[in-house]
Amino acid sequence: MTHSDTAVAAGAPAGALSGIRVLDLSRVLAGPWATQILGDLGADVIKIERPGQGDDTRGWGPPWVPDESGQASRVAAYYLCANRNKRSVTVDMAAEKGQALIRQLVSQSDVLVENFKVGGLARYGLDYASVHALNPRLVYCSITGFGQTGPYAPRAGYDFLIQGLGGLMSVTGQPDTQPGGGPVKVGVALTDILTGLYAANAIQAALAARATTGQGQHIDMALLDVQVACLANQAMNYLATGISPGRMGNAHPSIVPYQDFPTADGYMILAIGNDGQFIRFCEEAGQPDLASDQRFATNRARVEHRDELIPILRHITTARTTAQWVQALESRAVPCGPINAMAQVFEDPQVKARALKIDMAHPEAVSVPLVANPIRLSDTPVDYRLPPPGLGAHTAEVLSQVLGLETPEIDRLRTDGVI
Repeated sequence: MTHSDTAVAAGAPAGALSGIRVLDLSRVLAGPWATQILGDLGADVIKIERPGQGDDTRGWGPPWVPDESGQASRVAAYYLCANRNKRSVTVDMAAEKGQALIRQLVSQSDVLVENFKVGGLARYGLDYASVHALNPRLVYCSITGFGQTGPYAPRAGYDFLIQGLGGLMSVTGQPDTQPGGGPVKVGVALTDILTGLYAANAIQAALAARATTGQGQHIDMALLDVQVACLANQAMNYLATGISPGRMGNAHPSIVPYQDFPTADGYMILAIGNDGQFIRFCEEAGQPDLASDQRFATNRARVEHRDELIPILRHITTARTTAQWVQALESRAVPCGPINAMAQVFEDPQVKARALKIDMAHPEAVSVPLVANPIRLSDTPVDYRLPPPGLGAHTAEVLSQVLGLETPEIDRLRTDGVI
């Protein structure tokens, strides 16, 4: 048995998670990213926010989306990236009546997602032990910087901090010996995003387990855990050798050539993953002897003689424009591509063909442009039902539909500052 009573558009297939209700007590990015995924897949996501303030990212601007007059609205672009397909309900969690409302919503929900500090919800009676006793079928997902256990558990965790602590910045950026060398963070809050993805996976796994056991469970997600897990081959390179990999700019530790190269009008990426591709590149470049040179004939040799090969290739690639190289190498099945700015990304014919930009009507703006969900399901596709909501836009609707409160009672709660 599930709890959601939101309607599916007439004629539209039900989402994969239709019938699942998610109570979202998270804010900023990792938690909201996870719940947006669940909402896109059909879940009814109720976003609990503080009255008058809401999610921190509502104020993280500029930029702001233009309103009907073309002026900056109150809608921050940052907030829009992670809050589609949710209903916003404002509740004062510090008030006893507010806590009671949330506990009532807990009893009618399948999933709760929160990113408070460890133990932060206990004083409100909304910690896992308390709500599990109220609703044993609830899947409860906690997202913190360092997890529920360990010496760092009480600390606040931020993506930038975790990128440094978790090793990502040790392999991102130019080597210290080169101009501009030093640690660099990734250009988006990647650890938050990856944590949101892992959390969404874990929640669905727990829901699948519940179908067998009848019981919910506690999910303990930590940004640091995710960051270390996602070091992938770089972590294994260290574990296998005991040698810490360093920063290599855009180069690859195990594949050559696999990096950016200058062209006549900018830069391109050459991503040669095997010896056959290298032979075809050399033929197209008019340098077939390079491929038969024993220093460069195999990937193992090219890695060993990287410092000799890369300057040769950098000289060769400046002979043509990026577009000329891409066209020529694509025809030979040699992986090659441009380094696009955002404007070029959203004008790319493949990006357009895959409809990765969508527009949704919004009450505080003419419309809001959003990036589409990349999940493609043949029978239960992603559905864009609701734009990122205004603060408290669905408070009365949810309290009425889900909890059965009458209008006078909702009005009294609003007058008392509870909602």
